[in-house]
Amino acid sequence: MTSRLKTILLAGFTAGTLDITAAIVLLGNWKAVPVLKYIASGVFGKDAFAGGSEMAWLGLLFHYTIAFFFAIAYFFIFPSLPPLLKKHKLLSGLLYGVLVWGVMNLVVVPMTNVARGPIKLESALLNMAILMVCIGLPISLIVERYYASKK
Repeated sequence: MTSRLKTILLAGFTAGTLDITAAIVLLGNWKAVPVLKYIASGVFGKDAFAGGSEMAWLGLLFHYTIAFFFAIAYFFIFPSLPPLLKKHKLLSGLLYGVLVWGVMNLVVVPMTNVARGPIKLESALLNMAILMVCIGLPISLIVERYYASKK
C-alpha cells in the first residue's frame, strides 16, 4: 500500500464492510434492508421505512460515507497520537472505536431524524463493541501499516 488515498480507501471500505455486516447479522437478524433503511432515516426520517429499495441503497451510501470519514480522520490524527498509542495499534484501534461510538451516539445521531429513545446499557455496549472491532481496529491496523512503511 503506497499512497494515502489507497490507504484511506482500504481502511474505509474494510471498516464499512465489517461494520455493516455486523449490524445486519447481530442487530438486524440477518435482514439488510431494515438496517439500511434505519441508516437512511437519519436523513429522511420515517419516510425511509416506507420507501423502496432506493432508501436501502441510500442508507448504504450514507453508511460508507461515514466509514470513510472516520478513516480519513484517523489517517490524519495518527501522526499526532502519543507514542504509546502509536506503538500499541490494537489499543489505539479499540479506543478509536469507543471514540467513534461517542461521536455517533452523542453528536451525530441526535442531530439526525432517527427516532430513538434513551441509550440502554446492553445495547450501547454491543454497539460499542461492534465499532471497536469493526471500525476502530481495521482502521488502526491499516493506517499504522501505511505509516510504518514510510519510516
